[in-house]
Amino acid sequence: MPLHPIPVIGFVAPSGGGKTTLLRRLVPILKDRGLRVGYLKHAHHCFDLDRPGKDSFELRAAGADQVLLASSERWALQVENRVRGADPDLEELLTRFAPGDLDLVLAEGFKYADYPKIEVYRAVLGEPPLYPRDARIIAVATDDALPAGEHPPRLPLHAGETIVDFIIARCGLHGSADR
Repeated sequence: MPLHPIPVIGFVAPSGGGKTTLLRRLVPILKDRGLRVGYLKHAHHCFDLDRPGKDSFELRAAGADQVLLASSERWALQVENRVRGADPDLEELLTRFAPGDLDLVLAEGFKYADYPKIEVYRAVLGEPPLYPRDARIIAVATDDALPAGEHPPRLPLHAGETIVDFIIARCGLHGSADR
């Protein structure tokens, strides 16, 4: 995988495994430590940021390939995928972030992409862990026992500070409350 100007750590698990819940706990801790965090979510379904009747929706529906919505509080760029049905490319999407404005990107999903990931494992889901088949899983966040044998470091699922410590050490980050 190419080196990115921004460290990237992914979170993978089956649907309903608690990835988003965990990330919602980690982001405020990372922010409290002075880090600027980006978030990249792989959606398995069609989504829309706009709604019918709005100018931007109507112009995109009319054929605009890119639509930028902007206000004094935020902006969002919607880009139509040229190849429908193809999975989004993690490498390409990472280039969309402004590297000077972020210290870390947390990605949710992109299970099959080649980048460092933390697996969120919950035995109650009845799915086998992913780490035996994916050498890019660098840790497992779980409160469950892991199957016997070698496994990446086990991080307590509900210990957000511990998981953040692991991410910061892994990425060589140093926060700054002065930003």
